[in-house]
Amino acid sequence: MQTILLQASGGPGIQNLILIGAIGIIFYFFMIRPQQKKVRDQKKFREELTKGMQVVTIGGLHGRLVAIEADTVVVEVDKGVRLTFDKSAISLEATSKVQPTNS
Repeated sequence: MQTILLQASGGPGIQNLILIGAIGIIFYFFMIRPQQKKVRDQKKFREELTKGMQVVTIGGLHGRLVAIEADTVVVEVDKGVRLTFDKSAISLEATSKVQPTNS
């Protein structure tokens, strides 16, 4: 039994390097790459903002874009109520479709 454990522990070798490399590749494809894609998609979305678009901020505020400047946007949350946000505060586009309820 002892000889099997001693053979398994081996010492530094090519097998350990291959294992570390495989862990690095797995880490890249499951952690780093998806995060980079998400950041890229968010940046593209923020560059494509247009007036009249229904949006949701990071804090959950829903509204319509009424003005877009270099780094800021103006969101109208109610008639006459306009708030200025940084572009990075816009999280996603809200769907303007309302589901009818059958009552």
